[in-house]
Amino acid sequence: MWQVAEAKNRFSEFLTKADHEGPQRVTRRGRTYVLLTEAEYERLAGEAKPKMTLAEYLMTGPSFEGLDLERRKSPMRPVDLE
Repeated sequence: MWQVAEAKNRFSEFLTKADHEGPQRVTRRGRTYVLLTEAEYERLAGEAKPKMTLAEYLMTGPSFEGLDLERRKSPMRPVDLE
């Protein structure tokens, strides 16, 4: 575990240890922080899904090709409103 002043003074070594030995803990005013490589962070957090625009999202849906969208010409059925 590193004190923040020591990590600042030996920052290059601090980063090298995070790269070769794994996450490094740093304490400051009683709180502990962890430095880890980006690869380790992504492994722990899972792969983030790329954000899509609304148009891109809609384009991933099913195709409407071949779908009959023509309106029927038959009269409406009678409806009793009483």
